[in-house]
Amino acid sequence: MASSTLDPARRGSGLAHRILLGTPPGRDRAVDALRAFAVLGVVLGHWLVTALVTDGGAVYSTSPLAHVPGLAPLSWVFQTLAVFFLVGGLVGAKGHASARARGATYGQWLGARLKRLFRPVAALLAVWAAVTGALLASGVAPETVRTLVSLVCSPLWFLLVFAALTASTPLAAKTRPWWPLAVVALVDLVRFGAGGPAWLGWVNVAAGWLVPYCLGAAWAQGRLQSRRTGWALLAGGALATALLVAFAGYPASMVGVPGAAVSNLSPPTLAAAAFGLAQCGAALLLLGPLRRVLQRPAAWAAVAVVNLSAMTIFLWHQTSMMAVTMAGLLAGTPLPGLHTVPGSPLWILARLAWLPVFGAALLVCWALFRRFEHGGPGAWPESACTPPRGRASATGLRPRSPRTRRVRSGRRVAGAACQLRGHCFQAKW
Repeated sequence: MASSTLDPARRGSGLAHRILLGTPPGRDRAVDALRAFAVLGVVLGHWLVTALVTDGGAVYSTSPLAHVPGLAPLSWVFQTLAVFFLVGGLVGAKGHASARARGATYGQWLGARLKRLFRPVAALLAVWAAVTGALLASGVAPETVRTLVSLVCSPLWFLLVFAALTASTPLAAKTRPWWPLAVVALVDLVRFGAGGPAWLGWVNVAAGWLVPYCLGAAWAQGRLQSRRTGWALLAGGALATALLVAFAGYPASMVGVPGAAVSNLSPPTLAAAAFGLAQCGAALLLLGPLRRVLQRPAAWAAVAVVNLSAMTIFLWHQTSMMAVTMAGLLAGTPLPGLHTVPGSPLWILARLAWLPVFGAALLVCWALFRRFEHGGPGAWPESACTPPRGRASATGLRPRSPRTRRVRSGRRVAGAACQLRGHCFQAKW
């Protein structure tokens, strides 16, 4: 795995330089950039296609995609889940191999990963349990409370699937991605072609996302290195997706649309799997350009900060949007792009003006709850990095050195303590 290193003359100063001091030289920053892109794609996608509308004293959710089908291309940009699972397969396979080399058991490795994955979820659920009780006690309509709670909990399905795929990492590392893709195709053929039961589609929740996860595991094993592979995945996936949408009746939107007869996402369809292949191909092709861009300290600092807070951002972005929306009700009149029905493309333009406000609310959530994401030293998400040399502790980390202590202030400013340079990071995904 290629790494990104910076010329000392280009290291800059301030926050970017302090982040640089805590970054191992073997870390592949392009992988972190893909993870950041996936996180921010989900956040912006939810903020743009989720509308909370008041009706008869209650609040319900809808989507501009349900009112303006021509906005479906928005979902092609912001539905980035395949990139999540591609990177997850890469770091999962790398992490499992590293744990085995250290003598750790499968149970120890999996337990540590799941703990880091679900610890921040406990804080979210505790807060929203209290909020739900307070809203019901204060007389808020049950329909409104149900809408808000469903928006908070809906992204959590991803974590459950991710946890299951993480547990399957040893098997995924031995599985060619075409096998789960064949399962997805067979399930869709039975569902849509032979009138099979709708529940059968839920098999694709595992099979559909196992496709990019297996691609990531293959990447970790040294495959997928040529640009020809990236172009084949991008072109083949895009062509298959276009044919399925144009001639097989699959929806053009790659996210669920309220009221639609078929969703490409819930459960995943063959069109979603093909679209994911195209995304994985594009991700592989972008590695070189990303590594060059991340030679710039400011660019790397931005990517690093997002990665250090990826779970906090993911878990609390819906809460921040809802907080702004509910606070806007105090204005006494529906605010465009916030409470109005998303019935035209103009609604999207109005919603864009609210994104900085959502971002400010998310920053408040980040300040309050990021501590639950970082349980202590070693808070960087796992990436491809140079394995540590010499004797390691049970966690795979060396004891602290004077070098580590000298840069501690920089790591605090960055948002979490980094590991000793040259060491693998603890995983957050």
